[in-house]
Amino acid sequence: MATFVLVPGGWHGGWYYAALADTLRAAGHRALPVTLTGIGERAHLGGPAVNLETHIADVLAVLASERVTDAVLVGHSYAGMVITGAADRAAPGVVRRLVYSDAYVPQDGDSCWELTTQAFRQIFLDGAAADGYSVAPPPGLDPRTTAHPLASFLQRLRLDGEGLARIRTRDYVYLSGWTGTPFTALHERLAKDPDWRTHSLDSTHNVMRDAPDAVLRILLRGE
Repeated sequence: MATFVLVPGGWHGGWYYAALADTLRAAGHRALPVTLTGIGERAHLGGPAVNLETHIADVLAVLASERVTDAVLVGHSYAGMVITGAADRAAPGVVRRLVYSDAYVPQDGDSCWELTTQAFRQIFLDGAAADGYSVAPPPGLDPRTTAHPLASFLQRLRLDGEGLARIRTRDYVYLSGWTGTPFTALHERLAKDPDWRTHSLDSTHNVMRDAPDAVLRILLRGE
């Protein structure tokens, strides 16, 4: 049995992974979807102080309170920042695999703002124009999406590398079926890295809607 900790991307709550979590549980695994502070059903906890560090603490709190060991951390889009930080800070034996789903893969000192494209930076700025600290969802997203804390996109990640060095398996799932993806060059680089297993799916960025079965197969590979 594996324990999958499922962290959604920007604007999305744990509901994004509800169907996947049910399927994983039916297959005999443990699945823990996470809603980050200030988003989804936790939107009432938002504010200018909510940042990337807050979201890393959210995941670490789930790992601790659920007494998770040998976790598979799955992060979609922005959540690549979060699972990287959580894996780096987790105690030995807590995290053993990272799965990045069309997600940012940061190094020490990187921010989502710096890693993304100018088009997405403009989305962040335009979305935060109303109050200056929460980014409204872009048009066309699921109606359940809520504003996302701007500071989490801007804050630079601090890593010491010790926790990440313990991770045995790293997967990158590249979604090729949408225009404007900021992840093409990253996927091409990781595909040449023997420390990574890379996968390419002909899907839009909303992979849980468009290719959930393919994601399930990747998650269950070797579990």
